[in-house]
Amino acid sequence: MDFSAVSSALKTIGELTQEVTSLWGVDEQVEGLASELRWMQSFLKVADARKVDNELIRTSVVEIRELAYDAEDVIETFSLKVASKRKGGFSNCIKRSSCFLKEGCLLHRIKSEIEKITVRIKELTRQLKTYDVSKFGVDGEGPSSSTERRVSRRSYPHVMDDNIVGLGKDIKQLVPVLLDEQSECRVVSICGMGGLGKTTLAKKIYHESQVVERKVWEDILSDLNILTEADKMMKVEKLAEKLSSFLEKNKCLVILDDIWNPVDWDSLKPVFSARETKSKILLTSRNKEIISHADKNGFLYQLQCLNDEQSWELFQKIAIPPTNSPGYKIEAKMKELGEDMVKHCAGLPLAIIILGGILATKYPSLTEWLNVSVNVKSYFKNDKGQVLKDVLLLSYDDLPPYLRPCFLYLSQFPEDYEIPVDRLIQLWIAEGILAKRCMIQVRERYVATLKMTSFQMHDLMRGVCLSKAKQEKFFDIADQSNARQLSRIGRVRRVSVHKYFWIHYIKSPRLRSLLFFDKFLPVEEEDNVLPLAMVRYFDNHKEELFNPWVWFAAVLVCSVLVTKLRGIWKYMFNNFNFLRVLDYERGGYAGCKLPNDIGKLIHLRFLRLRGLEFDSLKLPSSLGNLRCLQTLDLRIINGLCSESVHVPNLLWRMQQLRHLYLPQQCSSKTKLKLGTLKNLQTLVNFNTKNCYVKDLINMTNLRELEIRGSFNIEDFNTEELDKNPPIIQSKYLHSLSIINDEGRIDPRHLAHLLLSCENISKLRLDVEIRRLPEYHYLSSNLAYIKLRRCKLEEDPMPTLEKLLYLRMLELHEEAFIVKEMFCCGQAFAKLESLSLKGLNNLEEWKVGEEAMASLQRLEIQKCRQLKKLPDGLRFIATLQELKIDSMPKTFKDKVEEGGEDFWKGRHVPSIIFHDCE
Repeated sequence: MDFSAVSSALKTIGELTQEVTSLWGVDEQVEGLASELRWMQSFLKVADARKVDNELIRTSVVEIRELAYDAEDVIETFSLKVASKRKGGFSNCIKRSSCFLKEGCLLHRIKSEIEKITVRIKELTRQLKTYDVSKFGVDGEGPSSSTERRVSRRSYPHVMDDNIVGLGKDIKQLVPVLLDEQSECRVVSICGMGGLGKTTLAKKIYHESQVVERKVWEDILSDLNILTEADKMMKVEKLAEKLSSFLEKNKCLVILDDIWNPVDWDSLKPVFSARETKSKILLTSRNKEIISHADKNGFLYQLQCLNDEQSWELFQKIAIPPTNSPGYKIEAKMKELGEDMVKHCAGLPLAIIILGGILATKYPSLTEWLNVSVNVKSYFKNDKGQVLKDVLLLSYDDLPPYLRPCFLYLSQFPEDYEIPVDRLIQLWIAEGILAKRCMIQVRERYVATLKMTSFQMHDLMRGVCLSKAKQEKFFDIADQSNARQLSRIGRVRRVSVHKYFWIHYIKSPRLRSLLFFDKFLPVEEEDNVLPLAMVRYFDNHKEELFNPWVWFAAVLVCSVLVTKLRGIWKYMFNNFNFLRVLDYERGGYAGCKLPNDIGKLIHLRFLRLRGLEFDSLKLPSSLGNLRCLQTLDLRIINGLCSESVHVPNLLWRMQQLRHLYLPQQCSSKTKLKLGTLKNLQTLVNFNTKNCYVKDLINMTNLRELEIRGSFNIEDFNTEELDKNPPIIQSKYLHSLSIINDEGRIDPRHLAHLLLSCENISKLRLDVEIRRLPEYHYLSSNLAYIKLRRCKLEEDPMPTLEKLLYLRMLELHEEAFIVKEMFCCGQAFAKLESLSLKGLNNLEEWKVGEEAMASLQRLEIQKCRQLKKLPDGLRFIATLQELKIDSMPKTFKDKVEEGGEDFWKGRHVPSIIFHDCE
């Protein structure tokens, strides 16, 4: 059930009602609306708790979500247009009195809309009360689809599958843990996604000869157990006591299959309350939090997907019938097809089994395998793939209600699209799908571990996500194929445009989200917009510069194009006044300038204009009306020249702003005051020519700062550096980037800035500094450093090696200009990745025997003066990949087998050469 819409509406009402005086005129209506929404929220919770899943409930949930959205829109409109103007002193009262009639009309309209929504909610409430929710999923219409899916996955300990691959290593790791009687660990958990083989692994351990003789297999979903009929009649307390006593006296392995959440464990916990026992519990679950809940000393084992070799082995067992012919080999073309199809299964055993089962019926027909290969994705969508779909849907069913819309949101992105984590979180928050604090905590955890900046959805998971989103009417995908159909839908909340789409087909005035994944107007679509005869004439005569007809054709074509583009903007700004998200992914030419009408979109939370091309780069002053903005990306460009962008000094009004991306180059007239933006977390393209450095002090929530261009501190005390006030006051800042294509940065200013950034974990310097700041200016938490074009006149390694937590180091394009680089002693103990690119002066690199003991990946690119690999490379046993790119052939020959440096890297599993000829 989607609680997010109702929760967001209630939150908006709650924020408004905190200011009692601003509610004058609509207080009764707002209170009644909140009361009805709370009842709806309770209804959703009851339905979700009972796992109710039928057409009536699904339809009701969609209707509840629409009502909640309407309620939130009208309440927020009141807040922005009426309540906000009731604040202030005498001057504000004078302004209000001059437009008293206008405010009265608006108040009347809002009051009427609230009453209409309340009537609609009451009517839906009446209908729902006619159908008692308690009847569904319990005794009335049978089990829900979620329950049926779980029952279909019931497991039995005596039933073993012969087609098992890749579990030997897992068994070797788990059995000793279960046999260790001295350990305080009583609970062992096998965790992983559905279809990964958790139950199969538990069965294999169950049948292991080393495991204790007495075993109990308990499937909490199947009611299958070892109890007698008399036991089943006992009271729960007596039964728990009997089983607990049995486990205390006997040494047993108890296997609990498919534990879904801590509540399930809590219901079984009394049985395992015995303290003095040698019994062990092995449980399988998709939820890795179970183990810490069940046993603080518990052992968590995360089951992994099969690798390519194991996947192919399992596939062969199922798809290719066994043969008695010695030395039999599968036909090469068929093997190639099979290996390609297996890749679609992403190492998931259940998916491989389903695919293998389909192909087994078609073996050995190469033609039929070819047909399946062409349509492999559709095979997972039809009835034969229903088992896999049901397994993946179980994971969706098990998500907490507040996370389900987050999952459904992923279906809006195109197939194989690489989804940026930062932008996804910003979109979730902008739509009110998830709370800000929760997402910030998740983001900071990833930053700390330098993991997952983006991800892709597997085809199988995306298919499930799309089908569920369609079932719940979560959003609509728009392209030319369904344009007419979409125009007939009067109530669309989210539209994702994968291919160019004539926006006038969208007729829903309550649209909340528009995501564009194609150019504003692709070149191939211009022919449909422009007068064909004029375009042909211009193309045929464009070299005749002095022909007036050519100029006339060019002007006409341009004016028609600009008029069409202006029409797109005008339609959007005048018809979609409740938009919260407007995101342009691929840019493109968008007309003369950004229209002033953008100021009508007062509900906007997320506005991304990155890459859009305009003839005039003067942004409209109406941007200041967008007070609700949380994310603003102003990185627009001029396609014809490198003209700078003028940003009006109005951003200070957007006090809810959290992520601000300024243009790469602002005009000299731009001077922005940003000191009021205390909630700002991301600030990109800041510089002291167009902004004030003192404003950074007020940004106490800043997490990422990118400085592009000049950075000078006014009234800086060069004699006594410690007397200068700190530049950054935010204790949350974790990432700092400094980029300057034009000149140097004063090393004293840089040192003072770094001294203020004591908690950063990521540092990127792309600016000439000549000398690296001393170690004590650098944060001890640094895990990632990139130096580019710094032109350091000394080897930076003696300074960088003192950073104990450094894990990734990139030295690119004249990061330093010295000829030698040394890594001595036990330096860089935690460094995992090192990249050397474009170090044109580097001739010799020395590595000590104990240096870089954790290095896993090394890349050397365009370091053309480097004579050889360092001798100490042979001591780095952890090195997994060595990539040599765009290096001289003589260097490559030394590293290859038979070369004089081959012995230094022969232990590296993967050595990659690229463009070394």
